[in-house]
Amino acid sequence: MLSRIAHVALAVSDLEAAVDLYTRVWGLEVVHREVVPDQGVEEVLLRPAGGDRAGQADIQLLGALGPDTTVGRFLERRGEGLHHIAYEVDDLEGALRTLEREGVELIDAAPRRGSAGTRVAFVHPKGNRGVLTELIEARPS
Repeated sequence: MLSRIAHVALAVSDLEAAVDLYTRVWGLEVVHREVVPDQGVEEVLLRPAGGDRAGQADIQLLGALGPDTTVGRFLERRGEGLHHIAYEVDDLEGALRTLEREGVELIDAAPRRGSAGTRVAFVHPKGNRGVLTELIEARPS
């Protein structure tokens, strides 16, 4: 069902400072930036400078658009750090049906819009050994 790790998402309290750290110190480059109002975040995707997408997982930095958003509440409770892991799947609806059939607790029973025009769905941490998991439908090359 899972084809690859798409990204590892980190919740950060200061998005600009985090972007600076990951670009200046770790040598990553920004490949996408977007405000996703319905998820209450501004996100930045980073990857190794000059790297292509094939076989690589991105780092996604998540800045909360306010304290009453999911990421805002996460930062208040836990502070900065690992927020979720995202995996690509070829068939998002099929993956959700399989998880539901297996009794895995879902946040999203149906796909929703993600950033960069993707379709995504989240699996509740209770359904995946304590790890919030995002499924992203792989887009054709």
